[in-house]
Amino acid sequence: MSSFVIEGGHKLSGTIRPQGAKNEALQVISAVLLTGEAVKISNVPEILDVRNLILLLEGMGVKVTRHEKGVYTFQADDIDTDYIASADFVGKCAKLRGSVMVVGPLLARFGRAYFPKPGGDQIGRRRVDTHILGFMNLGASQEYDMDKKAFYLHVPEGKSLEGRYMLLDEASVTGTANILMAACLSKGVTTIYNAACEPYVQQLCRMLVRMGAKIDGVGSNLLTITGVDALGGTEHTILPDMIEIGSFIALAAMNRSAVTIKDVAYDELGMIPEVFRRLGVNLERRGDDIYVPEQESYVIDSFLDGSILHIADAPWPGLSPDLISVILVMATQCKGSVLIHQKMFESRLFFVDKLIDMGAQIILCDPHRAVVVGHDHRYQLRAGNMSSPDIRAGIAMLLAAMSAKGTSIISNIEQIDRGYEEIDVRLNALGARISRQ
Repeated sequence: MSSFVIEGGHKLSGTIRPQGAKNEALQVISAVLLTGEAVKISNVPEILDVRNLILLLEGMGVKVTRHEKGVYTFQADDIDTDYIASADFVGKCAKLRGSVMVVGPLLARFGRAYFPKPGGDQIGRRRVDTHILGFMNLGASQEYDMDKKAFYLHVPEGKSLEGRYMLLDEASVTGTANILMAACLSKGVTTIYNAACEPYVQQLCRMLVRMGAKIDGVGSNLLTITGVDALGGTEHTILPDMIEIGSFIALAAMNRSAVTIKDVAYDELGMIPEVFRRLGVNLERRGDDIYVPEQESYVIDSFLDGSILHIADAPWPGLSPDLISVILVMATQCKGSVLIHQKMFESRLFFVDKLIDMGAQIILCDPHRAVVVGHDHRYQLRAGNMSSPDIRAGIAMLLAAMSAKGTSIISNIEQIDRGYEEIDVRLNALGARISRQ
């Protein structure tokens, strides 16, 4: 198990560029299974989760060419259909969170797929109901394979997937993307209401349209897909990762440092900049860059009636749940108090115990809510030894350690590497002191 050793308390300065968006990458790379033609994808983040998904595709028979860093061509013209039904394949899928995204394309193109309980973060229950109910609405049959410990989805013999109207039980991003990909090769018209409309889903839609799909309502929660017989190749560029952008804003504020974040696709960030402004960060938009100035103090807003600020995650265009951990850590060094409400995952706030050990003033109300009383940089957090339970808690712990007094150790950094590409190298270039053991 690898660790980060962080010497805290160093000011940062300079410019940093965000990686490609992990959540988009997992979707669009899975979408290459929908066609036998070549698909070229740029700005691919070379992180553990994405690398493992690419290895999974190669195991199926997908031809993968790496042209340069972050630029790949995929061609799924010779898929091993026996392998995708094997226990080995299902076992590999179970260990990889991103593997859920291959189910829709495999079902649509080859008529069968296994859906194991996905692996990844230990942040609470992640339902797969939305995905499976959506596939069943399209006409797939479902049964549970006890030997493989996975759902087996297949199109009944002599039939095909048929489009229909469906109202999703929740605005699931991965559920929407999975059903959307399956619907593109279904017969007739599929209508998905209460669809997720995150920028990454919009990006997937645009890519599929360039491949020949017929999708109306892109950017809304009502998608209409007219099925086609086949899809072709295309080229696609992945958006910068908005969660990493938010992490860099928080990092600069935690260390009272001036940092420029380059090429952020500002118009796709939704309310992220405004949330940080409400936490007292006077960030500036400079073209498509964000400049975070050095400030002595970050004063948390209150609501107009004087009540304590309440920050909660919500479906897009609300705040992504992936930023809640980062915002919570940053708030410990702001001036004022804020209620943080993580609605989606019941275990994502448990890492705050470590922050309390470091000297943060946090009241964990229940598994979903925490009240943070900001230090206003009156004194530094204390260094500590921590273990990363998930990607986002891991980066939040890293931010805390970088602003703490003394040397901290974060173990299980494989969780951080799953979501952040060479984060130690890039932060050290800004002036951080992080070594890998």
